Amino acid sequence: MLGKIDLNGPWLLKPVEEFADSDRLPSISRSGWLTQELPAHWQQLPALSSYSGKVVYRKEFPLLKEQGMTYRLRLNGVFYWSTVYLNGTLLGSNEGYFIPAEYEVTGLLREQNVLVVEVNCPDEKSKRRKRMITGVFSHWDAIDPATNPGGIWLPVELVYTRDIYLAEKYFRTLDFDQKKARVQVHLVLKSRRPASAEIRLHWEPFNFKGQGYSFRQVVDLQRGENTIRTTLDLPEYRLWWTHDLGHPNLYRVTVEVREGDVLQDQESLNFGLRTFRMKNWICYLNGVRFLAKGNNYPPGDVRLATMTRERADQDLQLAKEAHMNMLRVHAHVDHPVLYEAADEAGILLWQDFPLQWQYRHDIVNEARRQVALMIKTLYNHPSIVIWCMHNEPIYMVDTKDETFWRALRTDFNAFVYSWDRDVLDRKLKKVAQALDPSRFVVRSSGEIALLHRGGDTHWYFGWYMTNGPKRRFELVRRRFPRNIRFLTEFGAQSFPNYESALRFLPADLKQLDWDLLAKRYCAQPDIMRYWLAIDEARSLQELIDLTQDYQIAIHQYYIDRLRFHKYRPTGGILAFMFQDANPAVTWSVVDYWRVPKRSYYHLQTAFNPEYVFTLLEKDVYAVGEPVAIPVYVVNDGRTAYPEVRVDFSLYRPDGERIQHCSLVSALEPDSLAKQVGDFHVRFLTPGRHRLELLLRYGERQLLNTYFIEVQEAEKE
Repeated sequence: MLGKIDLNGPWLLKPVEEFADSDRLPSISRSGWLTQELPAHWQQLPALSSYSGKVVYRKEFPLLKEQGMTYRLRLNGVFYWSTVYLNGTLLGSNEGYFIPAEYEVTGLLREQNVLVVEVNCPDEKSKRRKRMITGVFSHWDAIDPATNPGGIWLPVELVYTRDIYLAEKYFRTLDFDQKKARVQVHLVLKSRRPASAEIRLHWEPFNFKGQGYSFRQVVDLQRGENTIRTTLDLPEYRLWWTHDLGHPNLYRVTVEVREGDVLQDQESLNFGLRTFRMKNWICYLNGVRFLAKGNNYPPGDVRLATMTRERADQDLQLAKEAHMNMLRVHAHVDHPVLYEAADEAGILLWQDFPLQWQYRHDIVNEARRQVALMIKTLYNHPSIVIWCMHNEPIYMVDTKDETFWRALRTDFNAFVYSWDRDVLDRKLKKVAQALDPSRFVVRSSGEIALLHRGGDTHWYFGWYMTNGPKRRFELVRRRFPRNIRFLTEFGAQSFPNYESALRFLPADLKQLDWDLLAKRYCAQPDIMRYWLAIDEARSLQELIDLTQDYQIAIHQYYIDRLRFHKYRPTGGILAFMFQDANPAVTWSVVDYWRVPKRSYYHLQTAFNPEYVFTLLEKDVYAVGEPVAIPVYVVNDGRTAYPEVRVDFSLYRPDGERIQHCSLVSALEPDSLAKQVGDFHVRFLTPGRHRLELLLRYGERQLLNTYFIEVQEAEKE
């Protein structure tokens, strides 16, 4: 664009039962209207804090049009349906909260203008037959169910160009060798008349020092839409890498469209040269194999309009410091700042389409349209490497429901037949593969390989009662290894740290309202009670410690086994989940205020590239019972260590060390897990014993701690 006029700031709005013609008139009564700074969600206003449904927005603005310019009104994001009027003229309607809507308005603009937007975002009445493609925002167990995301949540602007403008632009890395990288360029130009234009492409290093490039091409344009495709060769190029494999080198690409000496339009974006492929669920970035490690990323904030680049950078820095190289954008499209930040941070994104659980059969065509627009909108981000069409297309209304019949219906969908997965998602996958052959496409997340081929999997042994204890995962990993190729969900709920908990919970545990905690703050107390003695906690801090300890134990159990199976067959480990989108008690390791729980610091250890661990066969041992403690090391990094040392230390419940020795081994780059020691012990006293494994490598060290429960043997 040559320029834009910001239409954000104060708008008038009012809730209505039905949209009325009188609200679109140039002169209206001010009574009944509220004022809000946009972008925003209407529930951010105290008067509309619990409102769902229809809202009319109104903005009056002056404009001095510049001669020879073409003006387009752009609404970058509206939850969920919108209809737009300018000076009483209907411009059009749009469906989809993350899809920019653009309208030609050159001939409608005046010196004084009235813009009216009718927005409809109702609550979903049937959670089994949802209609709106809003993913977690309409139905999820980790967002306050009273939340309605309705509103104009991204900027509204007038953009202007001359007679020729750039409507679409897509860049794709085809391949590279020692001499050059080949990039496919796909441009769509719209022209108000036949013309001969020159396209100029400028590539400049954005976050590194290097070579820049310029390319030119003359094209003849017809009136209307014109598609231009070309291939560029870039010598002396720099590839985009994740933060753990290299540097996320980005180019600032500027596309200029000129007619003679007159600049008609120009657009700029950041782009990274990289290839990505998945083979047997093992990832390869630029041909380099690596283990994907990370977490699920919910909305940066349940009020998505409030997200800023600074907040996104903070989240990604926390992910990097915990050695995560991939985040799954869980069942939603996030704020644009997240994708910009991920490109620069070198974090890969698994991008879900906003489908969560079950939908009406008549959404197929709309879902096909929106998945295509999601891909086009996000196409140029190098951080995005995976598209996923649907999260858990199974029968699910309330995850706290652990009844037999609910479990039976869910299992039928998971193992036998699901219309959402087998019909809807299959069609969406075909759309995605046709539009974007450069990325891996997942039909649906959470597909178990039994009667189906399977894909990535979700395992909640140790949390949901119908799943059973965590040790049942042993059957999966030993008998059904296809189901541990790429885990994208596992975990347990925990309370946030004490200072954060006091922001929405009473300090006196006796005053804790468990029903309110379940209704508004996402907690699942009945499930907690099944595994933990939460009612015996004597203080809020004790309750916090109890739940965080259990969350750590669940993470440690899964991650150790998955790192043991690295590439045999495990290619990815994504826990559930990273942070809270609102004040809550959930599966997160970072709370809503971005304060890490202790479980975050455990993940920091468990995802360390150089890692030492053990696999214990039981949770509880009897006094005098033989206990096998194998010791393993693994390296996801690219540095070789000819000699590493493992210090093995066992401590009694009173803190006295009862055994210590050192092991020496080598640690190859990107190695598989290998056993470096095998200990057999018998504990003579009951209680909670501590095992410490200290890995010394180079100038650094890593401490991994385990607790072994020992009980008196039962008398016959």
